Amino acid sequence: MTSPRGDDDQIDELYRRPLGEFTAARNALVKTLRGADASRIRKLVKPSVVAWAVNQVYWHARKIYDHLIKSGERLRKAQIAALEGKKADVRDASDAHRRAIADAVKEAQRLASAAGSQPGADALMRTFEALSLAHEPPEPPGRLTKELQPAGFEALTGVTPKPVGPAEAGHHPPVGAAKAGRYSDVRSVRLQPDPAEERRKAAEEKKRAAEAKKRDAAIKKAEAAVERAKKQMLAAQEVLKRTREQSS
Repeated sequence: MTSPRGDDDQIDELYRRPLGEFTAARNALVKTLRGADASRIRKLVKPSVVAWAVNQVYWHARKIYDHLIKSGERLRKAQIAALEGKKADVRDASDAHRRAIADAVKEAQRLASAAGSQPGADALMRTFEALSLAHEPPEPPGRLTKELQPAGFEALTGVTPKPVGPAEAGHHPPVGAAKAGRYSDVRSVRLQPDPAEERRKAAEEKKRAAEAKKRDAAIKKAEAAVERAKKQMLAAQEVLKRTREQSS
């Protein structure tokens, strides 16, 4: 019977292979096994293109992969420390993590391109971000099967934020977004919008729009008055000119 370690080595080999060979190689491996071992291998899921490309960075560019994971751990610890009121250089950790993700995405695309695949950069970016910030890896390293999305509050389970004092009540740490602003200082803290705050912002925006409209109307009214005054002045000058001509 094949040993558990032998099974693991064979499974690792499946995920190292070109994506197009996965299913045939898995089925061939199943035929060499029996019972629970065969059932275990049969249930292995073929990775998506993005997951496969991420796996290849683990298998073929381990230094880049390990640097990404370490930078994610550093950022997560800095975020948690900041939430707990401790001193932490979140900005520096965030910048380093952003660079590590960019390097991993570039390497994943290079490895995938060499194998004839073209995974999307955005999907790779999200997956590397989620993978590196996760408290626990969703799947064994090198065996990812699907794309990942950056975590929400569950990534900070067990963290006790520092109580906000009166002087700090109006100040909040920046919250990560995701597109171009996706790599902000606090990535894994994805807050749901506060309904009251959203209503306040909407009311302020409506007030600003009304004031801008009122200002525009006043400007147009003043411009019209100036134009009328110009016409009246021209008319008066014309009358004065004719009067002088008649009296001469």
